[in-house]
Amino acid sequence: MKMLRLVENHQRSLIAALIFLSLALVNWIGMPPAAQAQSTNNQSKSAQLGVAQPPLPTSRLTAGMHVITAEVASSPQTREKGLMFRKELAPNHGMLFVFQTPSTQCFWMMNTILPLSIAFLKDDGTITNIADMQPMSVNSHCSTEPVRFALEMEQGWFARRGITPGKQITGLPR
Repeated sequence: MKMLRLVENHQRSLIAALIFLSLALVNWIGMPPAAQAQSTNNQSKSAQLGVAQPPLPTSRLTAGMHVITAEVASSPQTREKGLMFRKELAPNHGMLFVFQTPSTQCFWMMNTILPLSIAFLKDDGTITNIADMQPMSVNSHCSTEPVRFALEMEQGWFARRGITPGKQITGLPR
């Protein structure tokens, strides 16, 4: 009788685990592809959730006459965390995301509480497109063509300065 109860309890635990995994898979499949990739990466960093990464080294960029102080996120770890959990950005400060090779880049705003605008940049600094991103959203914002750089600034920063696709950001790392 004890053995029968043990088997029944094991079966119930197994069924509960399968239901949980099925629900998690359905939730994951419903995410945009970029969110799926980031979700998978974020599982390894669960201990760091809720904490902004320390300030990164900066680079001086220019957009016409406008000077930008950009923290440079060039490793997979710094790009993954980005501006998550930051409570403020100083005026004319942002984050430059640097990738090894040009490709379509997609960003989302999970765990990012600041409204941001993102400019996607070719190797020569030419802006391909700009998107406004809402805080705490998992909506994907992607480059319209392969890029090596993405620059996040406070929302509306580019528009207020008349910086549009086709214009150039200088001072990018090589």
